[in-house]
Amino acid sequence: MTQHPSLPADLSNPGDYAWEIATRFPTQGHWSESDYFALLDQAGSKGFELVDGRIEVLPLPTRIHQLLGKFLFLALNAFVESAGLGEVHYSGLRFRVRNGRIREPDVIFLSASRMHLARNKAFDGADLCIEVVSGSAEDRQRDYVDKATDYSSRGVAEYWIVDPDERHVIVNRLEGQRYVEHGRFREGDSAASVLLDGFSVDVGELFAVIEGVEG
Repeated sequence: MTQHPSLPADLSNPGDYAWEIATRFPTQGHWSESDYFALLDQAGSKGFELVDGRIEVLPLPTRIHQLLGKFLFLALNAFVESAGLGEVHYSGLRFRVRNGRIREPDVIFLSASRMHLARNKAFDGADLCIEVVSGSAEDRQRDYVDKATDYSSRGVAEYWIVDPDERHVIVNRLEGQRYVEHGRFREGDSAASVLLDGFSVDVGELFAVIEGVEG
């Protein structure tokens, strides 16, 4: 049965109005996919992932995060569209790893041959995912470990980790049910895809878009 948080004893504080929203949803550990999508409809659609009955709140995007994500999306989308290879989407479109576990990649590619897995709110498959790493230890754990486990378990052929703090791009390729590192690329290198022959990103040009961005 869905469990809801109890109301605070004193509702006289005007700030307590948020409980009217909070009590419409379950407590951690009891979220269903329908609860999750209802939250997205009310919360402006972005910034939450569903992980085995729990909601994970993603960090607010920074300018650095958005600039890097935009560069990668535009580069990959141009390559894919020019050859009619499938669809590329930016953060906001979700990926159902399995029932009850939904991620929100920064960039996601689904090949034309697998478009039967495309859904309106969440893809049921992906061929390549890209994550731009945020700064906190929790966020780094999510991108380097948790999402690598999720994406490999769902058969995502390639997973890129873009780390602005370390100034590198890691391209992981799927072997069996786990990722192996195809390459760790730094400025002066081109990060090259294994899956998409001919697609690469100049790492220097990528990180140049955040030069001079403060705070």
